[in-house]
Amino acid sequence: EPGKPSREARAGAGPGSPMSGGALCGEQRCALRDNRAWPAASERAAKLWTTPGRSGSTSGALGRAAASRPASFYGTLSSNEREAQPGVWSIDSEWTWLDTLSTSVNMSGTKPDILWAPHQVDRFVVCDSELSLYHVESTVNSELKAGSLRLSEDSAATLLSINSDTPYMKCVAWYLNYDPECLLAVGQANGRVVLTSLGQDHNSKFKDLIGKEFVPKHARQCNTLAWNPLDSNWLAAGLDKHRADFSVLIWDICSKYTPDIVPMEKVRLSAGETETTLLVTKPLYELGQNDACLSLCWLPRDQKLLLAGMHRNLAIFDLRNTSQKMFVNTKAVQGVTVDPYFHDRVASFYEGQVAIWDLRKFEKPVLTLTEQPKPLTKVAWCPTRTGLLATLTRDSNIIRLYDMQHTPTPIGDETEPTIIERSVQPCDNYIASFAWHPTSQNRMIVVTPNRTMSDFTVFERISLAWSPITSLMWACGRHLYECAEEENDNSLEKDIATKMRLRALSRYGLDTEQVWRNHILAGNEDPQLKSLWYTLHYILCFVIFQYTEDIDQKSPGNKGSLVYAGIKSIVKSSLGMVETSRHNWSGLDKQTDIQNLNEERILALQLCGWIKKGTDVDVGPFLNSLVQEEEWERAAAVALFNLDIRRAIQILNEGASSEKGDLNLNVVAMALSGYTDEKNSLWREMCSTLRLQLNNPYLCVMFAFLTSETGSYDGVLYENKVAVRDRVAFACKFLGDSQLNRYIEKLTNEMKEAGNLEGILLTGLTKDGVDLMESYVDRTGDVQTASYCMLQGSPLDVLKDERVQYWIENYRNLLDAWRFWHKRAEFDIHRSKLDPSSKPLAQVFVSCNFCGKSISYSCSTVPHQGRGFSQYGVSGSPTKSKVTSCPGCRKPLPRCALCLINMGTPVSSCPGGSKSDEKVDLSKDKKLAQFNNWFTWCHNCRHGGHAGHMLSWFRDHAECPVSACTCKCMQLDTTGNLVPAETIQP
Repeated sequence: EPGKPSREARAGAGPGSPMSGGALCGEQRCALRDNRAWPAASERAAKLWTTPGRSGSTSGALGRAAASRPASFYGTLSSNEREAQPGVWSIDSEWTWLDTLSTSVNMSGTKPDILWAPHQVDRFVVCDSELSLYHVESTVNSELKAGSLRLSEDSAATLLSINSDTPYMKCVAWYLNYDPECLLAVGQANGRVVLTSLGQDHNSKFKDLIGKEFVPKHARQCNTLAWNPLDSNWLAAGLDKHRADFSVLIWDICSKYTPDIVPMEKVRLSAGETETTLLVTKPLYELGQNDACLSLCWLPRDQKLLLAGMHRNLAIFDLRNTSQKMFVNTKAVQGVTVDPYFHDRVASFYEGQVAIWDLRKFEKPVLTLTEQPKPLTKVAWCPTRTGLLATLTRDSNIIRLYDMQHTPTPIGDETEPTIIERSVQPCDNYIASFAWHPTSQNRMIVVTPNRTMSDFTVFERISLAWSPITSLMWACGRHLYECAEEENDNSLEKDIATKMRLRALSRYGLDTEQVWRNHILAGNEDPQLKSLWYTLHYILCFVIFQYTEDIDQKSPGNKGSLVYAGIKSIVKSSLGMVETSRHNWSGLDKQTDIQNLNEERILALQLCGWIKKGTDVDVGPFLNSLVQEEEWERAAAVALFNLDIRRAIQILNEGASSEKGDLNLNVVAMALSGYTDEKNSLWREMCSTLRLQLNNPYLCVMFAFLTSETGSYDGVLYENKVAVRDRVAFACKFLGDSQLNRYIEKLTNEMKEAGNLEGILLTGLTKDGVDLMESYVDRTGDVQTASYCMLQGSPLDVLKDERVQYWIENYRNLLDAWRFWHKRAEFDIHRSKLDPSSKPLAQVFVSCNFCGKSISYSCSTVPHQGRGFSQYGVSGSPTKSKVTSCPGCRKPLPRCALCLINMGTPVSSCPGGSKSDEKVDLSKDKKLAQFNNWFTWCHNCRHGGHAGHMLSWFRDHAECPVSACTCKCMQLDTTGNLVPAETIQP
């Protein structure tokens, strides 16, 4: 500041100046600091400088300074004045003298700090002008004791002891080892570090440590202390800058280096008490020359690494090589602290900003937290909670908490980690300091400037989540709660996630030969799934049939694509042709044939499953299959819709006489037998009444069909309980082209809106089918069925739809969440077979030693001229290709250690192989025909060759085939001790 000399100017005045003579008078320093004139302070200065020590003579620097002053400066200090200035007599350093006179008044007004005992979880220390040890007790079932301080509703603190032997405290650090329990290191304003204790009884082994002082060469303020967590005898001290001294000193508290340990005279520690101690002046390590150290912390991963916040940089010192350090320039050098759960994460602060560092990438902070405009006073990681950082600003009653979330980030991204910020207000007054409890979860104690303390717990947010196996979980701190299910509650079994999990275990969707069987693997309970898989079965079978049968009218490709498009597109393609009308029939004795059905309607009936592939339009096989499945009512309705009322009556009678049949079917059969075409007959009147009383939808539509007017079949077409395929087949037989087109269009829209899987018959595996499937997934969440359905037979343009890819990837993620790794692998294989574009790229390549390019990739880009191949070592042309050099740089490939031929040359047999070797020659297996040509090498000696040659060699040898190489290559391989299956004797 203007008019105030710097610390260096005050300490280093020339010989001719009034400040020369080895020390500056305390009154002179006060005069200079207060910007007062020198003569104005001379009178009081003389009085102080002539005061003798308690032993009758001047002591230490005080005596030396007094000897260098003029006689006019000397005077006498009375006993009353000495009692009024107790701090003057407790230290012999001129710098301590300075701090005594300049800060003793303000010492009682400094903000206190607080420390939890590292191993005594019920004790803490409050530090300001003295050390006060408190014991915390629970008051849940007891009253507050006299003299205790209320900390919270459930706890109170009792004062155990006070230590006032170490004045001028600037920093305090608690010894981390168990014994002695209450050993503290106190950093003083003159740079000294004093070991003191708050305990009464000390082990004789450690009793000599109490009162021990560690003195730097040049006096200046000690800013920070840090005990080594691994080597408990090491204590690091950070001091202010001195141009001729180091600022980071590492002391060994058990040092026995006697030449620099001298006895100290008796000094006054507290009223009426004296104690002898030792001074240690030689530190174990000296670091940070000509710089200031503001904060320190040891890195837990290595006892030799020390992180220091210097004047304008963060520096990592390695004690094994003190001449070098790793540093980064930054202003955030205060309060450095290491995350106890992530030793590479460090926090520091400057003014109102907190910097989060990753020591593995120390160039810049990975995260910067901007606080309030007020400067920060403390930051601390929670010792019981991973990634939780607490910060405190000056003159504030709020503590801010930052929760560092562990979110996955792509490799190479430099995005900042996600944080959750919250604030807590432990008390109404300003907070001077706080301390996390070392063991109690999220527990913290705070102290105010007037030493009012508060004990509180930071409550965790309660998060709710579903587990992959549909369990409801609550997470709160370290506790995880699971929602218990009520007995006889089958809601979990109805959940789609449970169903998909069970279906995955039964290999649902993977049957590609008999596609219709997938609905059985799904449990055979959902009629929509049954209709879906039968539709896919008919579509795929028809496409295969079209490619194997010679059709003259249309090319197989056109009809196959028409099948994929669904019945809606098939019906539209038939518009303009000769309409097909219903053929009325009279009586039971007249046989009526299906006439004038065009090719598109026959194709639609085939997709509905009523008739088989080819030109045969007989529904007999379909009726037999329905009877075999005991679907009597449906079989009778299909027979009736094909104008075979006699067959319908016969089926109903069979159903009535079966074990599981309904006797009422006989009544329905009798009613059908009385059919008449007369519109005003009693039979029609009675059947119309009976129809409303029937529960089975197929029986209802049978009477609706028989009693309907010609061309009006709404009672059949809009009966929603009847399968869509049966209603569509009925419409194809009895509606004209225009009526059929309108009906199919309307029914398709209804299916798409409802997400009914039966509508796939109408939409096919097209964009409309994706829209329908989207509604189904939105309604049920069944991404499993959606994925398999789209993969089974959709064209490539449909598979590229974003919605389809989204379902597939979500199902893969679901399998991974269930840890169904093998099921997910099977799904990927199934997907690659049905969707060639999804085949994963090669993950392992052979690169050239010279240019570093992938040989496989380079060769695949070279035009085929008899030498190229698509995937080197994996596939190749039927003729043996020969690529002995890198296609990129044309440098030769390595040679095989056995045949001495350049790699890339196909081999047919192993050199020196016997007849017995031919039994296991992998080239005979078509699936592994190219394995003999693969590059094979040892990761230890780097020797190798063709895979076939290497296998042949190590079948009889243990050592590397290269001369003078003694590497046991095969023994290093985890498969080296496996015995080929063909060599095992039964």
